[in-house]
Parts: sequence; structure tokens; C-alpha cells
Amino acid sequence: MDRDLHQIYERYAGDVYRFLLKMCCDEELAKDLLQDTMLKAIAAIDSFRGNCSVRTWLFSIARNLYADYRKRAERRVLPLDSVPEPESADRLTDQLTDADTALHIHRLLHRLEEPYREVFSLRVFAELSFRDIGAVFGKTGNWAGVTYYRAKQKLIELMKEEGLYEED
Repeated sequence: MDRDLHQIYERYAGDVYRFLLKMCCDEELAKDLLQDTMLKAIAAIDSFRGNCSVRTWLFSIARNLYADYRKRAERRVLPLDSVPEPESADRLTDQLTDADTALHIHRLLHRLEEPYREVFSLRVFAELSFRDIGAVFGKTGNWAGVTYYRAKQKLIELMKEEGLYEED
């Protein structure tokens, strides 16, 4: 059993970490949540029914842990002096134009409401199938496909508003 758990960790830890990093944009938090995800998976391995892939199951655990983290974080009130200062304009201008555009698109993505943001992220960044995305949410693959299409349309509209998208 320990060997199986070790193999699960070795095989999926990188995917789960990247998934968490895309959601939280914080390397240390993603590492912490990865460890919590794996610990929770180890504790619940006997309840894994196999109606989805192990990867999808781990993504579901990670997603729920991140949602719990966000709920706790929203309850905390931070003093104004603890808010980090924005990066200087000089450092931003040194970035490549494509990187700047990608960052802007990520910011627009975070303006989408749930579940659109997460479905889009799972499809594009985690490269999950619609069936697996549906399983993460306890829905069908068809639901995931429709939600992804709507998320894409909403993102395109936001990009048009920002002048980042031009139709041919």
C-alpha cells in the first residue's frame, strides 16, 4: 500500500502542483496545498470509488482545499500596511509583449465568475477532458463543455473591451 501511495505521489504531484499554482498564483501556497491534498488523499484512499481517474480525484481534493483556504482568507482582515506594493513600472516594461499580454489575459480570467473561471483553467492549463472536469464538479462532461464554451465567450468579450482581441 505504501508503494502504491508513493507511486501516486510521484505520478501526480507535478500536475496537482501546477493546477494549484494556476489557481492561487503563489508558489508557497501551492506547495502547502499540494501536501494537504496528498495527506487528505492518503487518509481517504479507501473511499476512492474509481468512478473517475486518480488525477481527477486529486484535482477535486485540491480544488476543495483551495476553496476552503479562500473562505478562511476572506474572513481575515489585513491592515493596509501589509498589502504588498505593486511592481515598479520599469520592471514591467522589461517584460516581453507576449508575456505582458498573457498576464493581462490571466487578470481578465480572474474577473470571470465561478464556475467559468475554474472550468476554463482546468481545460486550458490542466488539460483535463470535459468528462474529467464534469467529474470534478459532480456534473456531466456535457455540462463542462457548455460551461467551457461560455467561459471562452465571456473571456473573449472581456478581451474585446480591453482591446486585446480583434475579429478577422
